[in-house]
Amino acid sequence: MPVGAPVPGAAAGLDMSLKQQITEDMKSAMRAKDAARLGAIRLLLAAMKQREVDERVELTDADVVAIIEKMNKQRRDSISQYEAAGRQDLADVEKFEMSVLAAYMPQQLSDAEIGKAVDDAIAATAAASPQDMGKVMGVLKPKLAGRADMGRVSAMIKAQLSR
Repeated sequence: MPVGAPVPGAAAGLDMSLKQQITEDMKSAMRAKDAARLGAIRLLLAAMKQREVDERVELTDADVVAIIEKMNKQRRDSISQYEAAGRQDLADVEKFEMSVLAAYMPQQLSDAEIGKAVDDAIAATAAASPQDMGKVMGVLKPKLAGRADMGRVSAMIKAQLSR
């Protein structure tokens, strides 16, 4: 990959795993002397390595996406706390890291696509009340992981079941 090339992320070659792509992007960030991007990628690689060591497993692309989702959630929380404390400089760092991590996430689904998946899952589970929300989430979580904000999905399910 040429120096200064955009981060291909999920649009990477079909024969390269997400983990390999992240490692290659770290090398190109080193060559480009892009310290900010390099730092964000290294944080991700450290989280991935930690999980591999803790669980003694080889991470799949789905595992990497789950790690990225967790890191993005942590960053959203940090951003809101930094902004509430008037530390825009720190919030900007977190936002940049989120933008680097976003390059490795699969294409996000639209509200219409999520709505259809929610409708299908409600029909499949015969859910009728908000108490059935867990069953519906159980069906949707594996299908939508990494492709939709599960908070939005949860809100849509709650709205559908509260009618």
